[in-house]
Amino acid sequence: MKRLNVDILKTSNLLKHYRIIRRWATKNNNLTDADLELLIYFDCLDLFTRQDYKAGTLAYSWDSQRWNRLLKDGWVVVWRKRNRTTQKYHIYKTSFKCRQLIVRIYKMMLNIEEVPLIKKPKSYSDKVLLQAIKNINYG
Repeated sequence: MKRLNVDILKTSNLLKHYRIIRRWATKNNNLTDADLELLIYFDCLDLFTRQDYKAGTLAYSWDSQRWNRLLKDGWVVVWRKRNRTTQKYHIYKTSFKCRQLIVRIYKMMLNIEEVPLIKKPKSYSDKVLLQAIKNINYG
């Protein structure tokens, strides 16, 4: 297996359009930047506990409703429930919906898939994002 190094990452332009792709993903999925980056972190862990969540959120702004929102909106699901005898806590994993979004982000970053255009930009920031997406896809 070939080992990645700095030159390979730089020539692949992997992070070139990360900010615009992240803005598209958060805008279209009703997530914050911190939510999306936390979901990517969870996806890398595969299975995680509530303690992993607490450790993972140390670098992000405080949001007391984040955990409940991610569960309620279906981004995180229970993989194994606790039973109070042998399993002392729930174990969670990212949902299918979350994994599909992350794979799609990776494909956009690798220029395998185009970033979808915003259909009806409502605000000035939407219009600027639309122009940036057009520059990625066509320019």
